[in-house]
Amino acid sequence: MKVVLVALALVALTVAAPQGSVERVPQIVRSQFEAQPEGNYVFNFETDNGIQRQETGELKQVADEDNKPQNVVVVRGSYTYTDTEGKPQTVNYVADETGYHAEGDIIPKAQARR
Repeated sequence: MKVVLVALALVALTVAAPQGSVERVPQIVRSQFEAQPEGNYVFNFETDNGIQRQETGELKQVADEDNKPQNVVVVRGSYTYTDTEGKPQTVNYVADETGYHAEGDIIPKAQARR
């Protein structure tokens, strides 16, 4: 009886498995990463399907809530990909002590308050 249940479970899993073609995983055609001991870094990569990303990190000293110096890494970068309609989309961003800020055609714009 256990063998029949196991066989039925395997058949059910096979039938429930997604059918169709398997998408190809993009291959990395260029990649760079450099890190400095003090916290600065640079990295970038590009894939064979046109995805690109580049980013830098730079150590910066800011004052915390108690006005004491604190080190943060300010990140600046961008990424580019092709959307489902075939249009290249680029997003530029900065992340610092004030938060994450992104700009690009695909990023919704804040509406002006009345």
